[in-house]
Amino acid sequence: MAEKTIAGVQVNVTDDGYLEDMSQWNEDIAKEIASGLGIELTDKHFEVLNYLREKTEAGEALSIRKVGKSGIVDIKELYKLFPKGPLKFSSKIAGIPKPTSCV
Repeated sequence: MAEKTIAGVQVNVTDDGYLEDMSQWNEDIAKEIASGLGIELTDKHFEVLNYLREKTEAGEALSIRKVGKSGIVDIKELYKLFPKGPLKFSSKIAGIPKPTSCV
């Protein structure tokens, strides 16, 4: 665990860069993390991020397939929004723990 300043806020992150505490997340932090990954966030991105946060808070396991069946985006759209690692990058930007399905 390390401390890092993201969007002017001191947060604790894992070695992989995921927030340790979901409650430290806000949209500015999401935008800065996304920018570092080469992603410019849109309203559609935030719909996905909020869905991931809701499901994580409810204790549900996440998968690409589950997000694809959410009604927000299909799997193809998820890959367009978060290329090169849709669940890995969307989870990091959403401020939730790294999903167990991600390597």
